[in-house]
Amino acid sequence: IVGYTGDAEALPVLVEGMRRLEYRGYDSAGVAVMSEEGIATMRRAGELDVLVQALGEDPPAGRVGIGHTRWATHGAPTHDNAHPHVDCDKRIAVVHNGIIENHDELRSRLLTEGHSFRSDTDTEVVAHLLESILAKRSCSPTDALLEAVGLLRGSYALVCVTREDPGTVIVARQDPPLILGVGDGFGLVGSDIPALLPHTREVIPLENEQVAEVFPGGVRVFSF
Repeated sequence: IVGYTGDAEALPVLVEGMRRLEYRGYDSAGVAVMSEEGIATMRRAGELDVLVQALGEDPPAGRVGIGHTRWATHGAPTHDNAHPHVDCDKRIAVVHNGIIENHDELRSRLLTEGHSFRSDTDTEVVAHLLESILAKRSCSPTDALLEAVGLLRGSYALVCVTREDPGTVIVARQDPPLILGVGDGFGLVGSDIPALLPHTREVIPLENEQVAEVFPGGVRVFSF
């Protein structure tokens, strides 16, 4: 997992971080970048170079984004199952390490509400769950994530971007590692320190049962 928000183009930072973390997963890769038009995603099955080649043809521009290299647990290593995953209206994008143990139960509930799924992954339920909470409540994406983690069972490092709060990356941790980094005018997220070291030595390991907002130059951390 890699995430960035700041005053530079997000895509080069994401790709560099993903290269440094490719040892953590290499059956598919993808990015989501926030632009003025919305969230642009690019995903490819295969190693990171397959994604990089596709990005060279049509690189998404924006200063906020998330990226992921995957080792499949739920769903085959295909284009549709690659992260990031989005909600029905493509206003939320999510990447995830770990396993959502009650994803079948959550998927059934969300299907009943009218949500449409595009993948076989456990991760996609998180995007639709956040969408469902935001539709029912007048709350911030951070508050929606705090509510969502109360419904999730399993282990997860979650990193999300939303059109409702386009300058902020929101994250949650239950077991798999997440490292936050800050610098002058930017914020970073990574699933391991090597993704952050080219940019900052100011790092904060997120603790279990914590949610955080990462924004340019700082972070805010909340307990579940």
